Amino acid sequence: MTLRLYNTLTRQKEIFNSIETDKVSMYVCGPTVYNYIHIGNARPAIVFDTVRRYLEYRGYRVTYVLNFTDVDDKIIRAAKEEGMDLKQLSDRYIAAYQEDVTRLGVREATVYPRVTESMDEIITFIQTLIDKGFAYESEGDVYFRARKFEAYGKLSHQSLDDLQSGARVEVDERKEDPIDFALWKKAKPDEAYWESPFGHGRPGWHIECSAMAKEHLGETIDIHAGGQDLTFPHHENEIAQSEACNGHPFSHYWMHNGYINIDNEKMSKSIGNVVLARELIDQYSGVLLRFFMLSVHYRSPINFSHELIKQSEQGLKRIENTVKSLIERSDTGISGKVSVAKEIDDLTRKFEAAMDDDFNTANAIAVIFDAVKVINTYLAKQVVLSADLEAYADMLKRFFDVLGLEIEAEEELLDEEIDQLLVEREEARKNRDFNRADEIRDQLKAENIILEDTANGTRCVGVKQWKKYMFYR
Repeated sequence: MTLRLYNTLTRQKEIFNSIETDKVSMYVCGPTVYNYIHIGNARPAIVFDTVRRYLEYRGYRVTYVLNFTDVDDKIIRAAKEEGMDLKQLSDRYIAAYQEDVTRLGVREATVYPRVTESMDEIITFIQTLIDKGFAYESEGDVYFRARKFEAYGKLSHQSLDDLQSGARVEVDERKEDPIDFALWKKAKPDEAYWESPFGHGRPGWHIECSAMAKEHLGETIDIHAGGQDLTFPHHENEIAQSEACNGHPFSHYWMHNGYINIDNEKMSKSIGNVVLARELIDQYSGVLLRFFMLSVHYRSPINFSHELIKQSEQGLKRIENTVKSLIERSDTGISGKVSVAKEIDDLTRKFEAAMDDDFNTANAIAVIFDAVKVINTYLAKQVVLSADLEAYADMLKRFFDVLGLEIEAEEELLDEEIDQLLVEREEARKNRDFNRADEIRDQLKAENIILEDTANGTRCVGVKQWKKYMFYR
C-alpha cells in the first residue's frame, strides 16, 4: 500500500517519499509558553503524535522536533505580571505542557529546542540573510525583504499585491516595504535582550523555527506541521527566509490541522470560551479527549461540546467492554492454532488503508468498531481458542498503539509494586541491561506472573489480572 498525505503547499494529496529511505525528519511548531494550553493547542499535539506513530508503524525512524517559544511579547508581559523572570515562567509552563500532553498519550519528542537556547544559530541565520541581501537593518531592527524572495506567498497561495492591500500587513515607517517582516527586534527599556551584531534585542517569531529546524534537522526536511492558523504568516515567512538563506527547499510536505470551535463558535479569548486542556482531562480523561479528537479527520474543523464528548465516551466504552470481555474469556480458551487469521488480515488491511489515506483516523476508528463486532461475535461462541484470543488482542494493541489510545481492560489497578517492576524491566530492556531484565522476569515468575516478549511488546500470560498490561505498553 502507498501512503498519501495532503500537502498544503500543492493543495493536493501526494505520495509520501522521505528524503532518506527509512528515516523521516519532522518539525512541529510548539506552544508559546506563557500559560496553560487550551484544547486548540492540544489538537496538533495529538494529531502529529499520531502521524509520527503511524510513520513508525510503517517502519520509519522519525526524528520529531517540537520547539518551545520561550521569549516574546506575551511571555514578557506574563512574567512581569507574575513577578518572575522569563526562564522561571517558561519553565513552569513547559512543565505544564509536558504534563498535559503526556496525559493525552503524546510521546516525548526527539528534541525540544528552546528559542533562548538557540540564539547563536538564530543570529548566524539572520546575518546570512543580511549578507545575501535578503534582510536589512533599520533603527536596531532587522527586516526580511519579502519581495526579493520571488516565491513569497506560495504556501498560502496569495500574491504580494493581495498581501500588501490586505489588513494583515503591518504598517511601519522603519520598513522599506509594508510586506517586510521582522527578523530581529530592538530591545525596549527594562526588557530581556541578547547581544548581536545588529544591537541588543531578541528574534522575531518566524526566524526562530527556521533556525531551530536547520540546527536539528538540516536545511531540507520531510514534514513541517502545525495548526491551520500558522499557514500565514508564520509558515509562509519560514519558507521565505529558510529558502533564501539555504538555497534549498525548506520542507517537502506541509501539514496543517483544522480549527476547533466551541459549541459552534470560534474559540476566542474575546468571547471568553477558551477551554483549557487540563480542565477537560480532569473532567473526562486524556484517552477520551484524544479519542474525541481523532474521531474527526485532522484537516476538518472540529466542534467541541460536552454533549459530543459524551457521545464519544459511549463509543470508547464499547471498545473497552470488548477488550475486557476478550481478557475474561482468555482463561476459558482451549489450545489450537489461530483460526481467525483471515479476519485479522482483512481488518488490518482496512485499518492501514484508512491511515494511508492522509492519516484518516476517523476511518481507522470505524475499522476498530468493525473489529469490535467481529470479536464480540467470536466471543459469543461456546468454545474459543486461546490462540485466537491472543491474535485478536495483538491486533487491537497494534491499532491502539498507532492511535495512542491506552484502553483500560480491567477496572482494578495493578499492584503498585508489580507494576513498577514491569516498568523497570521495560527500561532495562531498552538500555540493553538484559541481566536485570531476566532477574525481574524470574522474580515475577515466582509470583505466577509469566512474561512473554513479542515483536509487539511484552505480554503477561497465564494470569488474567496481568493481561491488561499488553494494552498499555
